[in-house]
Amino acid sequence: MPLDVQEGSVEAGLDALDTPVDTTEGSRVRRIAARVLPPIGAVVVLVAIWQALWAAAFWPEFKLPAPAAVWSQIWQLVTSGDIAELFWVSVHRAVIGFAISLLIAVPLGLAIANLTVVRRGIGPLVSGLQSLPSVAWVPAAILWFGLNDRAIYWVVLLGAVPSIANGLVSGLDQVPPILPRVGKALGAGRFGGIRYILLPAALPGFLGGLKQGWAFSWRSLMAAELIATSPELGEGLGQYLHNGMSLSDISMVFAGIVLIFVVGVGIELLVFRPLENTVLKARGLGPAR
Repeated sequence: MPLDVQEGSVEAGLDALDTPVDTTEGSRVRRIAARVLPPIGAVVVLVAIWQALWAAAFWPEFKLPAPAAVWSQIWQLVTSGDIAELFWVSVHRAVIGFAISLLIAVPLGLAIANLTVVRRGIGPLVSGLQSLPSVAWVPAAILWFGLNDRAIYWVVLLGAVPSIANGLVSGLDQVPPILPRVGKALGAGRFGGIRYILLPAALPGFLGGLKQGWAFSWRSLMAAELIATSPELGEGLGQYLHNGMSLSDISMVFAGIVLIFVVGVGIELLVFRPLENTVLKARGLGPAR
């Protein structure tokens, strides 16, 4: 066999190895069904178990409501239009708090990852703040700022910033040392190396930190809304949950829990999952399952 033909075969084989292989068979409908049906099935099974436990009356109804009663509470919110206000108050706070956290956490993470003095001095404090439950900051935030949005945003920041910063540091620590050296040899300065080499190389790990940061941000917000209740703050999902507790209405409490869960899953599926798939696809990897 001629040498050029052998070389062409080798190159074609290497290209085939580099090309992601789609192992999913069938039509587009089947692929969508393969992604949609499993979670729907899990929800159906969970509701069926819930209904069976309620029907068996192991607990009184003021402790375990019927799924139909919880759905009735949610449907009442939908028909009255109150659900839009609940979602708006909580989600826009979470988004604003997360955006501010991102602006603070990225420079902080870069400083910790690139400056030894900062890592030794501030790194352990950031890790300690991440392990501290953000609900512990709610009483102090109320005393410092009063019952207003500043207190809530403070709690959200203290919950999200350490997680995002540590995620960025973890991603940067996994970047091969040869990459910044090559960039420096090619003339990249400190900021150019960070922008064009370190941050793109650390992006997969950083995305994990962003997802975790959003989770901490959302949980911190719910904790703040549960405790810091005031008419001036409006009624978010946490306030709705608190009202259900105050009224001893367990179906209202469960409805609040379900709505909080729906928002968390929705943000994951609509924002972070497509973003993660885009990054993986750009790197020649398969989509996140």
